[in-house]
Amino acid sequence: MNPSPGLARRSLLVGALGVGAAGALGVAKAAPSNAAVTAVARPTIASCATWGAQPATGAVSMTGPPQKILVHHTASANTTDYSQAAAYALARNIQQWHFARGWIDSGQQFTISRGGYTMEGRHRSIEGLGSGASTVFPLGAHCTGQNSTSIGIENEGTYMTSLPTTGQWNALVTLCAYLCQTYGLGPEDIYGHRDFLDTDCPGGALYAKLPQLRSDVATRLGTSNPTPAPTRTWPTLQQGSSGFRVTAAQYLLRHSGRTLTVDGAFGAGTKAVVVSFQQSKGLTADGVIGAGTWESPLAVTCSQGQTSDAVRGVQTALTAQGYAVTVDGVFGSGTASAVKSFQTAHALDADAVVGPNTWSRLLA
Repeated sequence: MNPSPGLARRSLLVGALGVGAAGALGVAKAAPSNAAVTAVARPTIASCATWGAQPATGAVSMTGPPQKILVHHTASANTTDYSQAAAYALARNIQQWHFARGWIDSGQQFTISRGGYTMEGRHRSIEGLGSGASTVFPLGAHCTGQNSTSIGIENEGTYMTSLPTTGQWNALVTLCAYLCQTYGLGPEDIYGHRDFLDTDCPGGALYAKLPQLRSDVATRLGTSNPTPAPTRTWPTLQQGSSGFRVTAAQYLLRHSGRTLTVDGAFGAGTKAVVVSFQQSKGLTADGVIGAGTWESPLAVTCSQGQTSDAVRGVQTALTAQGYAVTVDGVFGSGTASAVKSFQTAHALDADAVVGPNTWSRLLA
């Protein structure tokens, strides 16, 4: 398992595949929707041996049970070669890049090509499916901090503005439904990579389709009352606003590489920086920080071990919520403890990861 941040992994995957641009909810979880009334047959999954994988360079250990499914994009070209041969070549390329990074095998458990072919990524992923209910899966390396609790699915392509092909989407729905059925997960347990790390993955367009993915998976499972997709409420900040929310936003803007004074006052200078940030994300550049800007993501995911202006934003919000933390930009044990306490008090998953839903509650 690789300790490097997911963003670095994503950027380097782009280089490895020789193509263009790169891609915790922390919501209170409902009981798993594993009492499906419609059985989902196992999809055809090409094994590592079938697509020509090399042996793993180390022992692939099993862990479990998984708590979630993470959707990724490869940030590679949106190829129009939908052939099986192209799919298998993609799988081999990913494994070779991961070997070059010093990993023992492909980081993700499964890969879906633009042609709709589903492939085993890491060795033993098919073994983990077992027969019927299962509780184990191979420990992967697709999302730092989540590898022991999540199954990763790579989707070939770059989905910042484009969407997967119909065949790829249908394969993703089927695989997610089968994984939910096999591991006793619910559609609400499907997340995007960016929910846990500071990354564009799985791309803005595909990320926006995750509610539809959860709904389609619920339909495949035959769930009569699927858990609704998680929703978030964000503050709207604009010129003239002030207070800790503005301070947090200014820290986040600095984290994005912008230069501005952090003073808690949304003046003309802050508006100009917001416009610049929105333009870089392909958003309507109106200088107003609303839900779309927060989730672009301006409110990047923060977790223990990080040191950044984004962490200062988290600490600013925690302080405003009554938690005694030092605003020093270091996400240490004290900040982690405060985040867990806040999450517990607000019926969120107490994982000390400040993802979109924890952010939205902190800024409420």
